[in-house]
Amino acid sequence: MAEGGNLGCVLVTVDGSEESMHALRWALTNLKLRSPTPDSTVPGFFTILHVQLPPTIATGLNPGPIPFGGPIGFEVPAFSAAIEAHQKRITDAILDHALGICSELNLTAKVKTSVVIGDPKEKICEAVEELHADLLVMGCRAFGPIKRMFLGSVSNYCTHHAQCPVIIIKGNDIDKKRS
Repeated sequence: MAEGGNLGCVLVTVDGSEESMHALRWALTNLKLRSPTPDSTVPGFFTILHVQLPPTIATGLNPGPIPFGGPIGFEVPAFSAAIEAHQKRITDAILDHALGICSELNLTAKVKTSVVIGDPKEKICEAVEELHADLLVMGCRAFGPIKRMFLGSVSNYCTHHAQCPVIIIKGNDIDKKRS
């Protein structure tokens, strides 16, 4: 695959983890994108995708009703705005780190970024379809069986539902560096 250079769009997901940044670095150094041809001036590109959780899911809590007779189901706008602002700062930091990796490898001209809000499993698969991605590259956090049972595995879901081949980069090298 890397020698052919037939990849028009490679979607790489990042979530801020070392594993996702390792997968990004792997994709940038090992995959060859399609070069523009005389009949097509569109070169291949990498799209770095970050999926933000909706504010209510991201916090895992809701301020709930105001005590002592406050209205039930009343949403506190300042609470939601603070969560959204915090998530934006996190997203900006994640994308800055990812773009720093691209810059180190002199590939910023071949990279686009995208941020969507929702369930990562569903949004990644939707992005694959919308971008007509030729390949999806993801890091693997290697959750144990109990965590995976409760949290699910985004990479497992995407391997079964994405409309393109999926490469999952395991963090084995990262684990060795920590030792």
